[in-house]
Amino acid sequence: MKVYFFESSPLIKTAWQSTGSHLDTVWVEGMLTLASVGNHTDAEIICTDMSILDATCLSAFKRLKLIAVRATGVDNVDLEYCHEKGITVCNVPAYARTAVAEHVFALLLALGRHVVEASRRTRRLDFSWTDIQGFELFAKTLAVVGAGAIGRRVAEIAKGFGMVVVAVDSFPDEPWATANKVSYLPLDDALRRADVVSLHVPGIPETRHLISAERFELMKKGVVIINTSRGDVLDAQALLGALTSGKVAGAGLDVLPEENDLMAEYTRLEILNRSRADCATQLTNHLLLQHPRVLVTPHCAFFTKEAAARLMQITVDNITAFIKGDDLINVVQKELPE
Repeated sequence: MKVYFFESSPLIKTAWQSTGSHLDTVWVEGMLTLASVGNHTDAEIICTDMSILDATCLSAFKRLKLIAVRATGVDNVDLEYCHEKGITVCNVPAYARTAVAEHVFALLLALGRHVVEASRRTRRLDFSWTDIQGFELFAKTLAVVGAGAIGRRVAEIAKGFGMVVVAVDSFPDEPWATANKVSYLPLDDALRRADVVSLHVPGIPETRHLISAERFELMKKGVVIINTSRGDVLDAQALLGALTSGKVAGAGLDVLPEENDLMAEYTRLEILNRSRADCATQLTNHLLLQHPRVLVTPHCAFFTKEAAARLMQITVDNITAFIKGDDLINVVQKELPE
């Protein structure tokens, strides 16, 4: 079986070659969309990353058997459609737990010590300290919202800074919490106590706008928000309001709502022909990008050499096992109701 690697790049090809795989591959540049399916409609196996695989796009493939997602999150895949059509979906869980967790602290430290502004000034030979007084992490309370593999790693690193850590999770791991001196709390209670909030929940309907205007009201004045999960987990317009009021002192964002449209905006202006809500979302994104107390990175928290190697090796293992008919470990749609 041929494997169609969409969103290919030299980095992706290099990572694939490093696995020593002999899979029969077809490399396709750019996102997979209905318009780009083209001559690939006979594909039985596709491998993607951030492409939006909705029912309309997937229905163009007449022989599709496997979607190998080069990521942990699969909120961009219509799992219900795949379940109905018997299409297997695999992902790569926890490959970037350390990479993302360390990026959380890259954002947090950069915000807390005004690193971007301080660097910008010194490049201009301006060595003034005006308005760049920072804050220490020691003894601050961190609320980890979503204490899965990444959230737990964030908590462990936070303890190294001497932070107090509270966690929010639907499935508490009490032995881990006891060993790491972490307390589980309900979400609202954790938000009330937090000096820093770090988000690590999946992008599913239940978590959309989990951090809303109402929940910002619960927080301390001067709280710092870090989001490396999914853009829609945080109500971006509510965040802007909280920044304006001073409730939020700063935000570090590796994700934005509808970020695929934002990424494509420089090459096409389709967004202008969409709904008022779509336009409002992108306007909010632009305001956040330009806000002096917001630091945005391009969904790159996962992007380390080590994580990239793990990602591709597990992806290749998923595909190889499927082709051989071996038992699959990372099958996503098993969790869908029968």
